[in-house]
Amino acid sequence: MNRYLPFLNWWPLVNRDSLRADSLAGLVGAIVVLPQGMAFAMLAGLPPEYGLYGAMVPTIIAALFGSSLHAVVGPANSISLMVFAVLSPLALPGSPEYIKLALTLALVCGVLMTTMGLLRMGALVNFMSDAVVVGFTGALAVLIIGSQLRNALGINAPAVAGFMKSLALTLGNLHETKPWVVIVTICTIVAGMASRRWLPRIPGTLTATLVGSAAALALNAALGSEHTAITTLGPLPGSLPPLSRPDFSLDSVRMLMGGAVAVTIVSLTQGISITRALAIKSGQRLDNNQEFIGFGLANIAGGFFSGYPCSASLNRCSINYEAGARTPLSTIIAAVLLMLILMGIAPLLSYLPIAVIAGVLILAAIGMINWNYVRRAFRTDPKDLAVLLTTFFATFVLDLEIAILVGVAASLVLYLNRTSHPTLRSLVPDPRHPLRKITEVEPGLQECPQMKILRIEGSIYFGAANHVEQHFDKLRKHSADQKHLLLMSKSINHVDLTGADLIGREAVLRNAMGGGLYLYSPRKPVEALLQRGGYMHDIGADHVFRGKQEAFAGVFDKLDRSICKNCKARIFNECKTIPGPS
Repeated sequence: MNRYLPFLNWWPLVNRDSLRADSLAGLVGAIVVLPQGMAFAMLAGLPPEYGLYGAMVPTIIAALFGSSLHAVVGPANSISLMVFAVLSPLALPGSPEYIKLALTLALVCGVLMTTMGLLRMGALVNFMSDAVVVGFTGALAVLIIGSQLRNALGINAPAVAGFMKSLALTLGNLHETKPWVVIVTICTIVAGMASRRWLPRIPGTLTATLVGSAAALALNAALGSEHTAITTLGPLPGSLPPLSRPDFSLDSVRMLMGGAVAVTIVSLTQGISITRALAIKSGQRLDNNQEFIGFGLANIAGGFFSGYPCSASLNRCSINYEAGARTPLSTIIAAVLLMLILMGIAPLLSYLPIAVIAGVLILAAIGMINWNYVRRAFRTDPKDLAVLLTTFFATFVLDLEIAILVGVAASLVLYLNRTSHPTLRSLVPDPRHPLRKITEVEPGLQECPQMKILRIEGSIYFGAANHVEQHFDKLRKHSADQKHLLLMSKSINHVDLTGADLIGREAVLRNAMGGGLYLYSPRKPVEALLQRGGYMHDIGADHVFRGKQEAFAGVFDKLDRSICKNCKARIFNECKTIPGPS
């Protein structure tokens, strides 16, 4: 039963002490999600109350069916922007048709996530590299800031899809900027940043909302709302989330499928990254597949309880953990308290200035940019930086789902390029070491004139076969006297059929030269493949060695003694048994 009802795993942890800690964390979470939920819903093109609805039933379902002890699933900034990008070309934001599409999108995403979890596909998130995630979220941060400029400046312009269109519309109407609205926005952002720096235990979003609202209230009281032009949210329904009905038509599902795949990928990648970080901090073992199921069921619930696509929120997850939450009961308590708060203070929330909401969103967007990773990539790995920048700029010029695929493709191409060029090192026993330790060839160290010792670090598969074959050809051409090739095979991780063919051909060519190919300590799967494919017939069963000294002695027995007599290198211990040159 614990497998199908995962909350049974953490329920025994609940006691008087944990209940007290979870209740406090839940209260903090309920207060924090009030401004955030409304802001994220507006970012998604939905009425603000849908952000609060999305933090109720979906949050409870995710807590019951996920595996993380501290995850808080609900409205998230990046997912909200993706919802707007997917749906705004299809319907007017905020319209009944748009809301129905958002419900349907949540349902489709939920089914995809749940199916992936049931099929044990949790490892798929590993294909989204950190460079792709950082580039994509950084671009989303810029898109969020661009989408909120009109609200931050008090410009009365309609929301439009597309970053460039939104930016052009805002810049074209800069003459409508309201100075007092700008002051409220700046107060909100500065208060949030100051709180993060000097009051880290107090949620920056909460501080920003209170300070921004106080500034707006003071300006309206002193100058009058007609003069300041500071607009507010307006009436909010003070009720529990109403039941809703997604659009089950095949045409709607087909129309939303591409966007749903993109939202699913980003939601799961972001969610797993956040929950994994929390699990490392708390020492918990995380089950990715169960997280997929928890996220999926939460999104399905959102489709039927007036929500929209959701994921784990970095801000609220961190606050939940720092507030001392011990079990997912904290998020359930937060959702229940949010319901009670909404029914009690909904009229007060209607006075929340839109400029404050814009400031909260801009503040959240600034926090999405991982400058530390960007600096590390710039200093250490230009290729990862290239993937990051490719994903970043693709997000501006392509649809979001295509931009993600471009980023993933770029990271996979980078990976394939790396693995297709395994490192090949020429080695030699070091006479300066009493045990003749194997080391790389360097000036002053002589190689055996009849034997090349080569280490291949990586895999010999279809993508790497050409690179390895070219190196083999070069060795036979430029070191023709070294007819014997000893492969230090311990570092060959994997060999496929193409790689096995290459090794077999090289053995045949070496035999034709009067030498041979030898394998030292091959991995069992590699040796088994060579056996099954009949390649050991060409290599020779006596050409496979388990120990290093055994390998040297075995190859040494096959060397031309007339050449050994005139060799001054004497790099093997066995060379001492042969008279030196006269």
